[in-house]
Amino acid sequence: MVAGLVEPRPVTVYDVTQGELPPSATACEAFILTGSPAGVYDRLPWIAPLRDFLRQARGQAGLVGICFGHQLMAEAFGGSVIKSPKGWGIGIQRYAVQHRAGWMDAAESIAIPAMHQDQVVTRPPDARVTLASDFAPYAGLDYGDAISFQGHPEFTNAFGIALIEQRRDRFTTQADAAIASYAEPDDRARLA
Repeated sequence: MVAGLVEPRPVTVYDVTQGELPPSATACEAFILTGSPAGVYDRLPWIAPLRDFLRQARGQAGLVGICFGHQLMAEAFGGSVIKSPKGWGIGIQRYAVQHRAGWMDAAESIAIPAMHQDQVVTRPPDARVTLASDFAPYAGLDYGDAISFQGHPEFTNAFGIALIEQRRDRFTTQADAAIASYAEPDDRARLA
C-alpha cells in the first residue's frame, strides 16, 4: 500500500522484522517506516537495530514515519511512547494543524485513517507538532529533515474497514462508528 504513495519512484522493501536493514543510511533517497502490530517498547530483536538505523539515517536520507514508524522515530529522537490509557484511535480521525511545515498546504485540519492504541506522549526536543487532536496531541511531527504521522494515509477504505472488522473484538463500542467514518471525506490524497 505504501508503494502507491510514492509511485512512480522505485521502491525497495526491507523486512526489518526478519533482521533485514538497508546496507547503509544512504542506500535510498528516503526511507518510509510503516505500521506494525508491535509496540516500540516491545523487546523484539529487530526494534533496537531499527532504532539505531534511524539515528544513523537522520540527515542522510529522507525519513517518513507512519503509525509505528511515527512512534519509533519519536522515541529514537528523544520522545516517549506508551500504550495510551485513552484506548484505541480507529477510523477516519481529524487532526488540527498546529505548525504549518513548508510541505503543507493551507488547510486548517487533516482527516486520515487511524488504527492505534500506542501513541507519542512526549515529543522529541527538536520536533515541531504539525497535527494534533484531543485524543492524539502529537499526531504529526516535523523534524526539518524528517516527518511522521500517527495516522495511515496509505489505508484504502476497503482495507481500513476490513482491519476494523478483523479486530472488532478489541473495539466493541467503537467499531460501527469507525466503519461509518470511512463514508466521510478525507485528506489521504493531500498527504501522498
